Amino acid sequence: MKKKDIKYFKEFLTNRLAELLAQAGDTVSGMTAPKENFPDPTDRASLESDRNFMLRIRGRESKLIKKIKQALERIENQTFGRCEKCDDDISIKRLKARPVTTQCIDCKTKEEAFEKALGL
Repeated sequence: MKKKDIKYFKEFLTNRLAELLAQAGDTVSGMTAPKENFPDPTDRASLESDRNFMLRIRGRESKLIKKIKQALERIENQTFGRCEKCDDDISIKRLKARPVTTQCIDCKTKEEAFEKALGL
């Protein structure tokens, strides 16, 4: 992979990580704010539903943060852009679509077909 591509992905991933961490901080401060007292149970249920939805999103973002950190580690140890299964290069097009990927499209397609066959 070219140095300019590595630089692009490092900047992109670093910026994305900063965005996600800032959002996580906002969620924590929003959850610790004083609770409102709703006389209507429907309003209370709506608030709880919204909070649960937000927590589910933040849970997914937490997993993405871990993957971004791992991708940045791969950039540092010069294994970024290499498939962990077959050790071929991962295409730039695939990396732009999913920069945290660890597999080339062929290996990922085979893995998904195998999982589907097993019903996973």
